Amino acid sequence: MGKLLINYTPFEVRVGLIENNQLVEFYVERASEKGLVGNIYKAKVVRVVPGINSAFLDLGLSRTAFLFGEDIMPSTEVEWDKEGMVFTNLHEVLKEGQEILVQVIKEPIGNKGARVSTNLTLPGHYLVYLPFVNHIGISRKIKNEEERKRLKNLLEKLRPPNTGWIIRTAAVEAEEEDLKIEIDFLLCLWKEIKEKTEKVKAPALIYEELNIALRAIRDLFNKEISAIIVDDREIYEEIKNFLDRFFPHLVPYVELFESNEDIFTAHGIQIDIKKILSKKVWLKSGGFIIIEPCEAFTAVDVNTGRYIGSKELEDTVFKINLEAAEEIAYQLRLRNIGGLIIIDFIDMENPEHQERILQTLKEALKKDKAKHSFLPITSFGILQMTRERKRESLYQIFYETCPYCQGEGKIKSKRSIYYEILRKLIKMGPQVKNKKIEIEINPNLSEIMGEEIYYLESIEKKYGFTVMLKPNKEIHLTEYKFHILSE
Repeated sequence: MGKLLINYTPFEVRVGLIENNQLVEFYVERASEKGLVGNIYKAKVVRVVPGINSAFLDLGLSRTAFLFGEDIMPSTEVEWDKEGMVFTNLHEVLKEGQEILVQVIKEPIGNKGARVSTNLTLPGHYLVYLPFVNHIGISRKIKNEEERKRLKNLLEKLRPPNTGWIIRTAAVEAEEEDLKIEIDFLLCLWKEIKEKTEKVKAPALIYEELNIALRAIRDLFNKEISAIIVDDREIYEEIKNFLDRFFPHLVPYVELFESNEDIFTAHGIQIDIKKILSKKVWLKSGGFIIIEPCEAFTAVDVNTGRYIGSKELEDTVFKINLEAAEEIAYQLRLRNIGGLIIIDFIDMENPEHQERILQTLKEALKKDKAKHSFLPITSFGILQMTRERKRESLYQIFYETCPYCQGEGKIKSKRSIYYEILRKLIKMGPQVKNKKIEIEINPNLSEIMGEEIYYLESIEKKYGFTVMLKPNKEIHLTEYKFHILSE
C-alpha cells in the first residue's frame, strides 16, 4: 500500500507519494513561487497573430500569456462520445481588447509566458467538470468495460442537461452518492466563478487553484493509498475541513504526524536533492543511465558500466536495456521531466528485443498520470517520446543557472586559468617594471603553477617585476586578483 506524505513549513510545502516504500513522485510548492496552472483569469486580448494562429493575453501578470489555436478546442485527454467544436482561425473569434475567460494549462518557464486555454476544467476527485461542452468522457485508464458502462450510466442520470464531464480513474467503484456530492460541489464552484467574472474587469484572477497539499490529495489519492500523513496541525485541520465539506469519504485517511523528526526520514525516505537529481543513475546489474536536461529536450543515455553478463552480447545488451527502461520510467515520474525525451538505448539487432523494451517502458509508465506518446525504437537504439509538461520539473525548482559557467556545465581548466594570468602579466609588463605584484589565487591552482613555474619566472625576468602568489580558498577557482604593491 502507498502513502501520501505532506511536510509543511511557512516557506515551502513538500509532498511525496510513496509506493512500496519508495518515493515515486515528489512535489514542492514555495510561498514565493506559487504555480499558476489551474488558475482561471478574466483576460484581455493584447494581440492576435494570424500567421501562427495564436493570441497574446494580459492576465495581470508580469508577462503576457499565450493562447494557441488548438487550446480553444475541447480537451483530447479522454474519449468523447461526439466530436467537439473546433475554431480553426483564432483571428475570426478574437479581437484586440476583447475580454475572455481562460485557464492556465502550462506554467511560465524561462522567458515564455503562461500557456492558457479557453476550454476550462474544474477537477474534483472523481470527476472533472467542463462548463462549455455537452459530453461525457471516460479516462482511458479505466479498462473494465462493465465499470465504464456503470459509471457512464450513473453520470448520465446525475448530470444536469447540457453539461460536460470527465470520469477520472479514481471513480472506479465509486457510489452514486459520491458522484452526486462532487457534481453539486463543482456546479456550485462554477456558479461562484461566473458571478465573480461578471463583477470585475480584465485583467483579473477569478479562481485560484488549490494549494499543493489539497491538490495532491485530489489528484493522487487512489484505492492503493492507505494514509494521508501531515506533519503540521494547522494544515491537518485545514485538510480535514476541506475534505469534510467536499470529499468526506477521504477524511478517515488523514493522520497527524506529531514528532520532531522529519516526516520523510521517519518513513524511511531520504530527501537528498543532489542524489534525486544525480546525472548518473546506477542500475542493479552494474550498468547505468545518464540523464541530461537540455534546452529543447532531455537526453537519456544507457551504458553497460560494470555489467558482466553472459558471453552472448545481444543477451547482455537486452538485459541492460530492459532494466534501464524500468528505471527511466521511474526517473521521469520522480523528477517530473516533461517535453521531448530522447533515449539512447544500447544498440539492439533483434527487432523483438526492441519491441519488448518499448512495451516495458510503456508498462512501467502506466501509473504515471502524465500523458505520453512514443515513436518506435530505431535501428540505432534511439527512442523518441514526449511526456506531458504542466508544471516545473524538480530541476527548475531546485537549480538555477551556474553564475560561473553560465549553464555550460563546465569551467575553465586550471592550465587555461594559469595561462590567462600569464597573458595578463605580459600585457602589464612594460608598466610594472621594478614593482611587486601580488596575485590572489584559489589554492587548487598552486599545483599546475608549480609544475610550470618556469613560464612565470621567464616573464618576471623579461619585464623586471616580481610576482608573489597568495592562496585564498575564498576565491573561486576561475577567479584571481592582482595587487601592485611597491617599487
